[in-house]
Amino acid sequence: MLKGIDPLLTPELLKVLAEMGHGDEIVIADANFTAATLGRGKTVIHLPGVGVERVAEAVLSLLPLDAAVAQPVACMQVCGMPDGWHSALQRRMLARLDQAGWARPEQVQAVERFAFYDRVLKAHAIVLTGEPQPYANFVFKKGVIGEALVH
Repeated sequence: MLKGIDPLLTPELLKVLAEMGHGDEIVIADANFTAATLGRGKTVIHLPGVGVERVAEAVLSLLPLDAAVAQPVACMQVCGMPDGWHSALQRRMLARLDQAGWARPEQVQAVERFAFYDRVLKAHAIVLTGEPQPYANFVFKKGVIGEALVH
């Protein structure tokens, strides 16, 4: 354990977060997610005893979101529901992202299921949680940490 670091962030997950560069994406997924198939060739971290919301909170305590894009966060759109509809978990995530100042609701893109899978194929890593709620899958695009540019 380290002082000031969320204990949920395992050494493997800390390494992944540190290796990610500007624009790289990490997926935080529910227990139903097809991580073994979509994660072939990339790091898949298993955190079976914890849900998506808690993992996102830990990851975003260290990971800056990309301020250079309009929507640095994506969630999987629930199949068969109208555009703009979110599950209770997705609504809680949107509220927490906004409350923490990480991303406003309009900065979260709902992505159709198969388009979401295509995006996951390009992601840096997948964190597979024990979350039982279906469609509790999010992508976070890493931003930069650094000093302000001087003219």
